[in-house]
Amino acid sequence: MTDGVTDPRPVLGERTAAVVGTGLIGGSVLLRLRAAGLDVVGWDPDPATRRYAHEQGVVCPDTLEQAVAGRDVVFLCGPLPSLPGTLSRVAAATDEHCVLTDVGSTKAEVAVAAMAQGLGHRFVPGHPMAGADRAGLASATPALLDGAAWVLCPTGSGMAAFRRLAALVIDVFRARVVPMSAAEHDVVAALSSHVPHLLAGALAGAVHRSALREAVLALAAGSFADGTRVAGGPPDRTANMLLANRGPALTGLDAVRAVLDELADAVRAGDRATLTALLDEGRTVRAAVRGRAFTAHRREFPAAVDHAGELAYLRGLGAAGGHLTECRVEAGAVVYTAHLPASAG
Repeated sequence: MTDGVTDPRPVLGERTAAVVGTGLIGGSVLLRLRAAGLDVVGWDPDPATRRYAHEQGVVCPDTLEQAVAGRDVVFLCGPLPSLPGTLSRVAAATDEHCVLTDVGSTKAEVAVAAMAQGLGHRFVPGHPMAGADRAGLASATPALLDGAAWVLCPTGSGMAAFRRLAALVIDVFRARVVPMSAAEHDVVAALSSHVPHLLAGALAGAVHRSALREAVLALAAGSFADGTRVAGGPPDRTANMLLANRGPALTGLDAVRAVLDELADAVRAGDRATLTALLDEGRTVRAAVRGRAFTAHRREFPAAVDHAGELAYLRGLGAAGGHLTECRVEAGAVVYTAHLPASAG
């Protein structure tokens, strides 16, 4: 675990933070906030993790309530099944000024829980699209989430909280904030993140069951390593993610299965033209992951009240593949700098 971050950007607005759940993601959030100059404390339900945090110089009280009291913002970073209950405890121990968010890989379930608890005005569902095939606070690094696409889900009753959190995430993590509804996030994440875990597990599992397992592993090169990387993550964490998003994940898996069937049919029939065309589709998308061009624009909305046009704009931006790189409130207006894929312009 290291604090080696160069040129931390100044923090705007929020000065105190707590991180509940200090595994790989939570620990990395905590270290980055600390490197940026915030007064940040951590808490984890595991006493051994709390002791390790103390040894590393991290303030880590014995109770969750002690950790979150008086904080400006609290990040919930525990396992997905624990989030609704943890949210309730944190809300009871913080005041109305405190913005609450999470980093879970599914959003609809926790968003519904927040609304049911009357927390829609200060809870902003979130999901930084970053990670690693390892776990635990010892693997955390303050640079893990830098530059990530970080989904934040604005709601009509929580625009002020969204603005505060978006500014913090952009300023501290240099992140690209992608505003989306919770439901759209789960559909998009199914294909971009959750189904790849299933495919990685399937490929690795097929090798494990092969009569020539050791020979396959002896020849495994970059394509196998790339295709199975996420299979190296903790199985419980992956299972939580898939079960919490089972509907969109199964729909996405069906879509992938349909393409696999087309590929298999082309190979079986010796149909070079169809096979080449299908592979070229994949090649095009792969190239677009890092090769998309964006156009920038600025938008302003009244900051005094929640604004339906602002909410619609933000959700439309995310659905179109866009992101925010600036959010600030000045002279009674909220100002966004946004970027849309050139193909969507």
